[in-house]
Amino acid sequence: MFAPAPHGFAQRLTALPAGDRRLLAAWTGAALAALLLGVMFGLATAWARFGLAGAGAEAGYRALTLHGVTAFFYWLYFAQGAVLLAVSAAYAGDEPRLALAPMSAIAFALMLAGLAANMTAILGGPPLLYNAPPELVDDSSRASAGWFYAGYLLLGAGLVVMALPALATGLRAKSRGHDWPVPGFAAAAWAGLLMVSGVAAFGAFLGPALWTWGLGAMPADTETRWHVLFHNLHYLPLMGAALVWYVLVFELTGVPSIFGDAFSKRVWAVYLLFVPPTSLYHMFLDPGLTPSVRVLGSLLSLFISVPTVAVFLILVASLESAGRARGAKGVFGWLGLLPWREPGMNAIAMAIVNLALGGVFAFVLIQEKLAPLLSDTFFVPAYFHFLTVGAVSLSLLAALGRLIVGLAGRPLPAARLLSALPYAVTLGLVLFGGAGMWAGLMGMPRRAMAVDYDGAAPAAWAVLSPLIGVGGAVMGVALLVYAAILLAALPWRL
Repeated sequence: MFAPAPHGFAQRLTALPAGDRRLLAAWTGAALAALLLGVMFGLATAWARFGLAGAGAEAGYRALTLHGVTAFFYWLYFAQGAVLLAVSAAYAGDEPRLALAPMSAIAFALMLAGLAANMTAILGGPPLLYNAPPELVDDSSRASAGWFYAGYLLLGAGLVVMALPALATGLRAKSRGHDWPVPGFAAAAWAGLLMVSGVAAFGAFLGPALWTWGLGAMPADTETRWHVLFHNLHYLPLMGAALVWYVLVFELTGVPSIFGDAFSKRVWAVYLLFVPPTSLYHMFLDPGLTPSVRVLGSLLSLFISVPTVAVFLILVASLESAGRARGAKGVFGWLGLLPWREPGMNAIAMAIVNLALGGVFAFVLIQEKLAPLLSDTFFVPAYFHFLTVGAVSLSLLAALGRLIVGLAGRPLPAARLLSALPYAVTLGLVLFGGAGMWAGLMGMPRRAMAVDYDGAAPAAWAVLSPLIGVGGAVMGVALLVYAAILLAALPWRL
């Protein structure tokens, strides 16, 4: 069996100053709380969509907006902040410590204020959906929409400010003559792209905010600006997930990359090259897009998975080589040497499985001829949850679990249950995603709260809808239990 690394991620976090550890605990706690809220709002959306508990359409759209905001924005970005800052500090040379720590506290406050503003707007005004297109805003809802846009602007500012300590930590260690470890280098690249996301948030929502405040005209290009932001919002977490795999696989197995640090750093640098231009495929529904640009977007979309697949292959090749050196036989004999009693290893394994499933169907959707046919159907949320929940969220939960081990200085409670929950999440995803994509191929809309159409809907929708609901419930309950266990294990006195 592989042996854990002697000075891995969790042990490095234990050596951090108390102030840095308190900051990481705050980021982790906020992330897990946002996940709990996001899952509960997602279950409420399902109840409304399938006519349970007597929920009406407006309540359903409000729950859908709350679900998108808390889960897709704040869970993913509080969690990324916690992991980014932890990796940057842990791999900062011989003296693990976070540079510009007060700025990470400011970023945390900005993002909390953003969440409060978004929640106030959603609960106090009509639901606008999580992307809040200005076309849905009328005179009666301009005030609440202004708060909603202000929340996203605060989130964008928080992302920019949060990335600065991560960059400064790595650069400080480098300036002092320390080697820049691969995780620290990857974290710096990740931080740079998170700053791009923050700037893109201002590009998408500053114009609508000024309009609602009476300080400008209604912007005409919000859809394009949203697509630029959306591309960063959903792809950058995959970069974070891949970094989690790289850090935790070494920590849990003690197996380094057989390709060396220089090659691995080049792979992480490829994210900087491939992430920005691939956003074109989000714009296929724009009627003004020329045919040549559509073809270019399809071609560029083929490159989107290159760096993530490269990280996966580095890890698999390194583990297989180390396994064969330890006597493993056959193509998959090395799998038996992995530390399957560790919750993080099971979460990473299922994250990779879900990424493969979601990735296959993502390549279906991002082709120019198919996007207009499927983008407004339930196919989109069905495949998308394989990525956001199955791949990214499980990876981030694995990282937060190891982060908590480092902060608390003891193993996680209920380790056997935590090891089993990723499989429950994946089972729920297969039911939810499989039935949902089938329904989407048959035309079921993605954002309609009532899909029976007074009996005129295809009969298959009535069969598939309960499967979607059951799968969503299994997935949601498993995530709730996982997040609750981690939140209970988080040390608050450091």
